[in-house]
Amino acid sequence: MVQKTINDFQQGIKMKKLITYLIISFCLNTIIFAEEWHVKKSENNLVKFISSTPVLDFEGRTNNIDGYIYWEGKELFGKNNEIYFEVDLNSVKTGNGKRDRDMREDVLETDRWQKTFYKGKINNVKKYKSESNKYDVTAQGSIFIHGHNKDLEINATIIIKKNLMNVTSDFSVFLKDYNIKAPSLLAFIKVAEEIKLHLNFQLKKFEEEKK
Repeated sequence: MVQKTINDFQQGIKMKKLITYLIISFCLNTIIFAEEWHVKKSENNLVKFISSTPVLDFEGRTNNIDGYIYWEGKELFGKNNEIYFEVDLNSVKTGNGKRDRDMREDVLETDRWQKTFYKGKINNVKKYKSESNKYDVTAQGSIFIHGHNKDLEINATIIIKKNLMNVTSDFSVFLKDYNIKAPSLLAFIKVAEEIKLHLNFQLKKFEEEKK
């Protein structure tokens, strides 16, 4: 009876050690097999805002974009993935100084809301058959503009070469959704309610520095 009690006790200790080992292994695997990519600062990055009317086309540009893509596990854009990108609206240039100032001060009110940002997760990935490093992805999240958040689904194409990731995306937002009144560019000509955005930028794989 005493021996059986000792054996049961020893078995209990072994089981606890096994459970502890499995928990630690799971946590280590989650930490080890996680990837994080940060936007690479570059003059070649492009965020373009386009307003098209029958009379006049108008656009603003900036390369001032920041953010990251993160996921856990070995699968590309795998579990618990998260994307976040932000743009400093004060850096957007249209080629006309007065128009830039009017857009910042009277339209976008960048003294209150300097940045626009998008946060979400990738929920669909389609690999190109002809190119092994090219993917079409769909992200579901929300975009913040002028003090307002709105749900927005975005499609993008991603090309990965070694430790660099290139992202291109085209989508639209509507000024009325963010309580923005379309300003006039010329007499009787207003900026279109639909603003088209074109993004083309790179991310670099984050590698922790070895101490």
